Amino acid sequence: MTATAPDPYDELTRRNRGFVPPASQQRLRAATVLVAGCGSTGGAAVEPLARLGVQSFLLADNGTYELNNLNRQSAGQADIGRNKAEVCARHVHEINPQARTRVATEGVQPGTVAAMVAACDVVIDGVDVTEPAGWRAKYALHEAAAALRRPVISGYDMAGTQYLRFYDYRPGGVPFDGAITAAQVGSRATWRLLRQVVPLRVVPVEMLESARAAVATGEESVSQLVYTSMLFGALASRMVVDVLDGRPVRRHTVVDAHAAVRPAVASLRARLRKPAVLALALRDLAVLERTTGRRR
Repeated sequence: MTATAPDPYDELTRRNRGFVPPASQQRLRAATVLVAGCGSTGGAAVEPLARLGVQSFLLADNGTYELNNLNRQSAGQADIGRNKAEVCARHVHEINPQARTRVATEGVQPGTVAAMVAACDVVIDGVDVTEPAGWRAKYALHEAAAALRRPVISGYDMAGTQYLRFYDYRPGGVPFDGAITAAQVGSRATWRLLRQVVPLRVVPVEMLESARAAVATGEESVSQLVYTSMLFGALASRMVVDVLDGRPVRRHTVVDAHAAVRPAVASLRARLRKPAVLALALRDLAVLERTTGRRR
């Protein structure tokens, strides 16, 4: 009698046992996860999810790697100029050759986003928010998720702080839980939209200081750190387990790596400094919006 060949998936996930129950592991195996935006945040979730046992991915990103991405994104020098979704798909197959990946190198587009969302069980939202086009894509993603009742996990890197916002559209709802509208996405500055979506209470003082400096110098790029991006991968992958299992998940999750390791006195100083820096940052951003008008 011929012995049945061992299942490579069982061996790949063997050391999850005890922490990921068998039923949860099977749900991970059966689920399809859409990662929209495979850069700093979305890209950070791909490998942890593959190692946890997700075996079906839909990866969407129209961007290519640049040298300045390598300070935080899972890519090497040889990947510069390559599409981010395609590189993430390669990483998945290097971990699990049995995995199924579909790649959308056009990224999130109005004509295709509904079909992508319909094909998945959970959405990882890593769409860039530094440009108006990114906000339009992000809104289209959430609009489709709300209409199709798919849960969305969004992430925002801010200095040493990772802020995750969970949108549970499964019972129904409106995009971004009503924090922004389609009309606002088409008419408001990117900084203003970000303020409407990300509570000021979670923004660390270092990010406020960086925003002020960017406004003063006209710098359009946003500084980001590798350990903050990696926090999203760790936290979002755990959230996916709970979402698939039907367990409650926090709407707001905030982890500040800087505060976690700095002495208590330094943390207190940062908290005391925040109100003054916040007031100055809001003033500078208001001036920027008045002088530049609507960004398109």
